[in-house]
Amino acid sequence: MNLMTVDGYSARIEYDAETDLFRGEILGLNGGADFYGKNPKELRQEFKRSLAVFLEVCKEKGVEPRRSYSGKFNLRIPPELHERLAIAAQAEGKSINTLAQEALALRVEG
Repeated sequence: MNLMTVDGYSARIEYDAETDLFRGEILGLNGGADFYGKNPKELRQEFKRSLAVFLEVCKEKGVEPRRSYSGKFNLRIPPELHERLAIAAQAEGKSINTLAQEALALRVEG
């Protein structure tokens, strides 16, 4: 995954063949904000510029810039995996929820 981080905000970076530029899309916002650059240095400068504009517009409109999350989501998995998770959680004296939180944390922090 191609991520760039500036001031605690992350953006997904992809190459745009039509423009022959790299395109960044800032993630986790209450709206859309993207930017383009020819190279990493230019891309980072444009990220900062785009983020600053987005944050200023949010401030003017009294809108929270980051999307809010409830901390809950549904996950559909095969019954066989559900059974293996339940057994693994029981073996460790944990709930499936705790086991899943630990696995997800490892994925995004690792």
